[in-house]
Amino acid sequence: MSDLELRQDGEVVWATMNRPGRLNALSRGLVTELRDFFVGLYWRRDVRVVVLSGAGDAFCAGLDLKERGDPQASGSVGAGLTRQREISEIVIAMRRCPQPIVACVNGAAAGGGFALALASDVRIATPTTRMNAAFIRIGLSACDIGVSYFLPRMVGSSVAAEYMLTGRFIDAERAYQLGLVSRIVPQDQLELEARGFVTDMLHATPLGLRLTKEALNHAIDAQGLEAAIAMEDRNQILASQDGDFQEGVRAFLEKRPPVYGKREG
Repeated sequence: MSDLELRQDGEVVWATMNRPGRLNALSRGLVTELRDFFVGLYWRRDVRVVVLSGAGDAFCAGLDLKERGDPQASGSVGAGLTRQREISEIVIAMRRCPQPIVACVNGAAAGGGFALALASDVRIATPTTRMNAAFIRIGLSACDIGVSYFLPRMVGSSVAAEYMLTGRFIDAERAYQLGLVSRIVPQDQLELEARGFVTDMLHATPLGLRLTKEALNHAIDAQGLEAAIAMEDRNQILASQDGDFQEGVRAFLEKRPPVYGKREG
């Protein structure tokens, strides 16, 4: 059985980390499957949105420390660095892929699981959600798998330092207060809530959705207002020249779901 269950429903892929007995901890197999899936998304035009979740009662408890033969524990710096890059490439691919990622974060999202949640575009929590930079609690730095990049940009440097220097857990209510999650819903309503986000995202044209994620990524590190606006101006002209633009306008005026054509972009 695959450690990552992929189910495509139209233009949406529901990706479920499928190791519930281990709280979906990141085994070598799951790391490989996640990396291959997100890297491959860059080239896919048949997928417009991804929903990422964990099977059972947890999102992802981080690296599987009980898995034997981990090069990071072997004492070899070279092997450890290779292993580290194999994991960190996942979040790079998540940000690079043009599809928005909706994370359904139920239960524990610790260490690498925290990083996966932060690398997503939208996060939905349940009352049992608990997130932390667990790395610092096992003798490592809390700066791992993109957490030191994502967290300060989302909650500010002081709050990020609070949680990264201590490894304390962020519960669902605190995550909502900080803006880390968009909604808190009961576990049995997670999929329904995610479907609501997906439906609204699919009202955008394929090109408009891709350009919006791309521009948001770049705007975070833009050198100023003019740089961000230059990118916005470019995107609006590109989107307005795309064949789906007119259909988007008609659908809006006629108060109906849009029907976009099959085309590149």
